[in-house]
Parts: sequence; structure tokens; C-alpha cells
Amino acid sequence: MTKLSFLGKCGLMALAVGALATAHTASAKDLKFAHVYETSEPFHEWAVWAAEELEERTDGRHTMEVFPASSLGKEVDINEGLGLGTVDVIYTGNQFAARSYGPIGIAGAPYMFRDVDHWKAYRESDLFRDLAQGYRDETDNKVITQTYYGQRHVTSNVEIDTPSDMEGLKIRTPNAPLYMMMPNAVGANPTPIAFAEVYLALQQGTVDAQENPLNTIQAKKFYEVQDYINLTGHITDSLLTIVSGITWNSLSEEDQEILTNVLEEAAQGATQDIIESEDELVSWFEEEGTTVNKDVDREAFRETVRPHLTGEDVDWSQETFDRLQDL
Repeated sequence: MTKLSFLGKCGLMALAVGALATAHTASAKDLKFAHVYETSEPFHEWAVWAAEELEERTDGRHTMEVFPASSLGKEVDINEGLGLGTVDVIYTGNQFAARSYGPIGIAGAPYMFRDVDHWKAYRESDLFRDLAQGYRDETDNKVITQTYYGQRHVTSNVEIDTPSDMEGLKIRTPNAPLYMMMPNAVGANPTPIAFAEVYLALQQGTVDAQENPLNTIQAKKFYEVQDYINLTGHITDSLLTIVSGITWNSLSEEDQEILTNVLEEAAQGATQDIIESEDELVSWFEEEGTTVNKDVDREAFRETVRPHLTGEDVDWSQETFDRLQDL
């Protein structure tokens, strides 16, 4: 072999090694996981766990930083960010995902689920997988799983026992129609306000009430500026974990599977933590001096809302409704 040809072969080998290194670097990704919840909540704690697991299971090929408490924008913003590629993974309510694909919002409708077991059956069902695929077809974003968010209850400065007690009540809701369905049905005045601004709005009397699960009421300290927690249980709520289509399509099949696994395991962990904490929190709020009203006539609320769950004003078909109820 001549010196020239030897050097030429060495050069080709160097180029090949360089190309492999470049390809590896291009495939590596620093993911952004955005949500609107406080760092003290299980959603965030398990998101951080998922980030650590992703880095470990991919041998450092991918890292993921978690951005809590609306630090990358309000819920509408982070949903839009999926399509723009400015965020890679988000937690979001079914109702917000429904802005892009209406039928998936059915899981966020009031009194849609009988109890937590009914919700769990939905999460594991073909119906959920079908709706997740419909959302992907519409947006190219990938729904991975759901995390139990808790039963949503109304906090207020007046006791609420029946639907008529909410007539005219100015209640903060998230800016999505399904959150407003129950208040509208009972004659209240739903008022969308950004999540980060709710405490101040309650404190200043901009609104009279708000609705959220017990974990969120505690984390956001709403009990400090409201006298009653009325256990309406009007929505058995959950959060979708969604990966940007841009991000998903850039990952290898191996890394797609790893990301799916860590996000699903995080959802299971957070769900269990939240279910366990719901019963304990009733006593905790009472010890803090907040009145927890357990005498709400949920059946009266359910009957008032029931006519609104099907028909031309909702984004899902009668067939989809029946499939969910039959689970």
C-alpha cells in the first residue's frame, strides 16, 4: 500500500467516524416537559422522575427538563407549543386537547364517569385508544396516557347543597367549554381566568368561587380565601400526557418505546398518589378551619347536567357516549 493510499483510507475512516458522531449528536435531544401545576403536586414530582428515568434508560442520549407552574405559558400556550415545536411533552386537560379534536373532550365532561373505577376502565379501553388516534390524525401529536387529576369540587364563601344554590354565582373556570357546562346548566356565571391568577381573583372578589380537585385547592392555597369546599365531584378529571408530533417523529422506535414507558409509569405513580391523598385531604382542610360540605346533593346536579351530555351541542357522537357508559 502506498503512503498516499494509506492516508486516503485513514481520511475516509475519519470521515466515517465523524459522520457517526454527528448522527449520534443529531439524534440526541433535550426535551422540554411543560405544565401549569405547582412543584408540590404529584404531577410535577412524577414528571421529574420521568425525566431522570429517560436520561438513564437512554444512556444519556436524551434529557428532559420539566417546566412547572406555567413557566412556559398558560395551558392554551403549551398546547399550541406542541405544534410549533417549542415544547416536547405536556400535561393538559382533555378539554384543552378537545380544541383540536372535539371527541377526546368527552373524558372532561361533568358527571360523565360514575366513579374512579369507571375512569380507569376508560383509560385502558379501546375507546380511549381510538380517540387518541383521532387526535393524532388531526394534530400529528401523540397522546401517551392519562393521569388521574381528581374529582373537581366547588369552593365558595357560601354553602352549596343543590343546583339552585349556584344560581348567579360568579365562578372561575378554565377557558374551555366543558368546564363551563355544569355552571351554565345550574345558572351560574362561569368566568375564565388564567390558572396562575385565580388566588388573587378570589382574594379581591373578582369571582365568588372556583372549582378544582382537593390536591390543587391545597397546592394553590385556595382554601385561604374561600370558606367552603363543597364536594360536588362534578368532573372526574384527568390529564393527558401528550408528546409533540415533531418530537415523536424524530425519535427512533427504541427511544419512542422508552419515552412511552417512563411517561406511562409516571402517570400510574401520580394517579396512585392522588387517589390516596383525596381522602386524607378532607381531614386536613377541616383541621385548617375550612368547612368541607359533604351534604351536596350530587344526584340533583347529575340530573341537571345529564341533558347536556348528548346532542348537537357536544363534540362526540351518541355512539361514543354509549361506549363510554357501557364500560
